[in-house]
Amino acid sequence: MDRKNIVLIGMMGSGKSTIGHLLDAKLHDFQYLDIDKEIEKLAQKHIHEIFALHGESHFRKLEHEMIAKYSNYHNQVISTGGGVVENSENIELLKKNGIIFYLKASADELFSRVNKSHLSNRPMLNQPNPKQRLNDLIKKREPFYKTADYEIDTENKDLEDIVNEIMEKYEQSI
Repeated sequence: MDRKNIVLIGMMGSGKSTIGHLLDAKLHDFQYLDIDKEIEKLAQKHIHEIFALHGESHFRKLEHEMIAKYSNYHNQVISTGGGVVENSENIELLKKNGIIFYLKASADELFSRVNKSHLSNRPMLNQPNPKQRLNDLIKKREPFYKTADYEIDTENKDLEDIVNEIMEKYEQSI
């Protein structure tokens, strides 16, 4: 049976991949899809290498191609990259066959989750003041994140509680 996708959006460190895997484990008839991982497979490079070699605009083009492709499918849990919302077409495509969940956390919480050992793999934060950059990105993207069907606060919550909250809202909306 075709069911709408569960789409996870939010800033880096909001828990999209972790929650996506947990949802996938719970939903046996769904497939987990990480858009960033699909881009890496296609490009045969890590995200930070794509940014370094080809720039952000090339990455965003690849991201849009992946969204256009996978938004046509059903029965998926889709984790997106943090900046996917900056292209309004991406959101329209994802909403076509999906229920969108914005995983939200404060800048301080996000920064502590994306700890220093991972900053070099985060091209959007690989600069002198990554915490300020994170705050700037949140301000820029928040209006777009707010277009989600549901907002889920991930701060100070057990992962299982977040998964259950998403599942409850998903079941109510289909």
